[in-house]
Amino acid sequence: MSEPVIVLLDLAEFCEAAELSVVHVSEIVEHGILEPQGTQPKDWRFTDYELLLAKRAAKLRRDLELEWEGVALALDLLEEVQQLRAENRMLKQRLGRLVVE
Repeated sequence: MSEPVIVLLDLAEFCEAAELSVVHVSEIVEHGILEPQGTQPKDWRFTDYELLLAKRAAKLRRDLELEWEGVALALDLLEEVQQLRAENRMLKQRLGRLVVE
């Protein structure tokens, strides 16, 4: 079985791929929405997951006209809903097996 490939982007590559300015990426990191590897912006490395998260954050900010704090809260709540839905599906499957037996 092959190992998954993790793509790491530096700040310039990330900004280009996410279509965000360095200032916006810095603000997103400041608010804890993204957690790049590295301590200084010149050393930051971002994964493809963080790229998707940044695009989602930018869309929420633009569409809902939220500040980054609101975006961070919205993303946390959306993640919690996703986890609860997954747990609900799993519990329904277990319940279905118990009812059949």
